[in-house]
Amino acid sequence: MNKFVEINKKVKQALKNNKPVIALESTIISHGMPYPQNIRVAKDLEKIAEDAGVVPATICLMNGKIKIGLNDNELEMLAISKDVAKVSRRDFSRILASKKIGATTVAATMIAAHLVGIKVFATGGVGGVHRGAEDSFDISADLKEFAQTPVIVVSAGAKAILDLPKTLEILETFGVPVYGFQTDFFPAFYSAESNIRIDRIDSEKEITDIYKTNMRLGFKSGILVANPIPKKYEIPFSEMDEHIKIALDRAKRNSVTGRGLTPFLLAEIVKITKGSSLETNIRLVENNVALACRIAKAF
Repeated sequence: MNKFVEINKKVKQALKNNKPVIALESTIISHGMPYPQNIRVAKDLEKIAEDAGVVPATICLMNGKIKIGLNDNELEMLAISKDVAKVSRRDFSRILASKKIGATTVAATMIAAHLVGIKVFATGGVGGVHRGAEDSFDISADLKEFAQTPVIVVSAGAKAILDLPKTLEILETFGVPVYGFQTDFFPAFYSAESNIRIDRIDSEKEITDIYKTNMRLGFKSGILVANPIPKKYEIPFSEMDEHIKIALDRAKRNSVTGRGLTPFLLAEIVKITKGSSLETNIRLVENNVALACRIAKAF
């Protein structure tokens, strides 16, 4: 793998000395927010980790390499480039062979993190089962990745544009542990909770103990830690659901499907909420990075 993996000096040193490291995805930079807000948020997330005594490893594909940790120039290039591929498991070889820039989804970031021994990854919300999947069969590859890649993923649940009950059903079918961090209800991304009950966990040590037990048993699945956005920053679930229905209707009228659907819906929701959803998105990712750092340190 040395031919394909390039680890940033700080990250390599931390891994070598068994210091805490967390992985950060790159689709939030290239597909999740406009420039220059995306680069500011990317640097802010790294600073949250550094201030907590944890080394951040933002991951992407660039120049035929899986980059584990980016410098300022690489972050800037990722943020301003217009032709950035959205990379999941099936896209790795094509993007590496063509030496194009690829931003990693949850699934791809899990793969890259596991390749180099990073156990904890912070994101916004994971992918899942899209609404209307009984007709479209649109189900994110993130869910399958959880079944086969042992990384702890801290997220504010699944993206609220999805069918949350069906998403959790698929994760249960795949045998993936899903825990609410200090909550009994599955978070709904922009909202602190939905009406779906899940198993609760109250400390970072519990999470690391479960992960270690999984490894000793030979289980290969990841763990989804659902971390609710602080109440003061949330958009209530009922209000958000109405916005999502409008965005879904616009996507249908514009025949938007496949990998372009999630970015389209998130962009439409920003317009509908006059930017408040973007601010909420930033707050929830910051909250997830802070928790991921505490889990990494608990190891």
